[in-house]
Amino acid sequence: MIIAYYSVTGNVRRFVKKLSLPSVEITDTNPFITIEEPFVLIAPTYDKDMTEPLNDFIEHNKVENFKGVIGSGNLNFADLYVFTAKDIARDYKVPLLYDFEYSGTAEDI
Repeated sequence: MIIAYYSVTGNVRRFVKKLSLPSVEITDTNPFITIEEPFVLIAPTYDKDMTEPLNDFIEHNKVENFKGVIGSGNLNFADLYVFTAKDIARDYKVPLLYDFEYSGTAEDI
């Protein structure tokens, strides 16, 4: 299983590095990375126009390999907490596996 992630401020990147698992970073300049095995996506919470590379990445890969999404966010945003991950889970019919705030805690890792 590979962790695919998108990081705007670096919080998601810091979280993924702590996991010490195989991972690939989705970037604005190269969202069309091909993954030939199951993957989990970690998404930060931003407006859809900022996270469009996530949709490009998902649609470029086989949907059957997309096993779920994890959301990163800020609890101060109440109902909008991890809304990007929730929207992806709904739109692509995959489970929202987990959520964490900022770059995660030791317990999140």
